[in-house]
Amino acid sequence: MDYEKIKEGMKLIIEGIGEDANREGLLETPDRIAKMYTNELFSGLGKDAKEILSKEFTTTHDTDVIVQKDIQFYSMCEHHFLPFYGKAHIAYIPNGKVVGLSKLARTVELYARKPQLQERLNYEIADALMKYLNTKGVMVVIEAEHMCMTMRGVEKPGAKTVTKVCLGEFENNSDLRKETYLMMQSR
Repeated sequence: MDYEKIKEGMKLIIEGIGEDANREGLLETPDRIAKMYTNELFSGLGKDAKEILSKEFTTTHDTDVIVQKDIQFYSMCEHHFLPFYGKAHIAYIPNGKVVGLSKLARTVELYARKPQLQERLNYEIADALMKYLNTKGVMVVIEAEHMCMTMRGVEKPGAKTVTKVCLGEFENNSDLRKETYLMMQSR
């Protein structure tokens, strides 16, 4: 990422909205934004979850479904550069290997940290689990609130978008999908 370009771009935005970029309260804003973009919000750019998912453990229970739900995430909508945030729920069926539970949350975090579409976020998480864990199946459900719908445009706070992707054994087994979805929704 080009830190200096981000700073200059932010300064242009400040000036473009009619503000004084040299005003005390705004003077360091371009630098703060550049740090936030490079170190946090877009830190997932150009990365994949191969390293995160490389720490595996052997299992003999290949028919069991593993569910981790309510993984909170924050991402940035690529259409308006406004945040969307919510919860991801992941289920997978091992194929001889399981991964540490924190690795699922780290995978969500990695793919959320870039300009993103919620639908793509689902697929990137699911594809990574299929590819790097060689799972028998993966199901990812994401529910999120998009600030581009809350604070602009239609202005509907609280509206949630729910997306789902099913790969492997989850694709054609409706009973498995239903059972797993119920596990994800239970409180």
